[in-house]
Amino acid sequence: MRDIMKILQDKDNKKAYALLKDIGAKSTTSEEYYSYFDDFAGLMNAKSSYVRIRGFTLCCAQARWDESGKLQKKLPSMFALLHDDKPIVVRQCLAVLHEVVLYRSELCETIKAELETVNVLNYMDSMSSLIKKDIDELLKMIGE
Repeated sequence: MRDIMKILQDKDNKKAYALLKDIGAKSTTSEEYYSYFDDFAGLMNAKSSYVRIRGFTLCCAQARWDESGKLQKKLPSMFALLHDDKPIVVRQCLAVLHEVVLYRSELCETIKAELETVNVLNYMDSMSSLIKKDIDELLKMIGE
């Protein structure tokens, strides 16, 4: 486990991204990594935006296995990344929230409420329109 967490935080983004993709793929068919949920959540406090995104992504990837409500408990801290200064962080987090919407319908109203607080005007026009589109997609999935 320590090796996994070390690689996910590695400055070698290619290596870290490859592991992220591997864990994400395996998480679609197995709950093998669900026991690491809290460790993944801890990555969201990292200084590096890449590492924060990885943590958010891996937490969302565990949604289908989350019968014990870990996601619900972590959502408030996860939502902070939807207001990140870096628009790419916001966009990537919005993209992986689709997993949560698909597999944890009980969290949809909470997610919807948070999406309505995202101020797209905090970003340059080119990015704000994309973030707005991402939010609209998620709201459509939720059944807005």
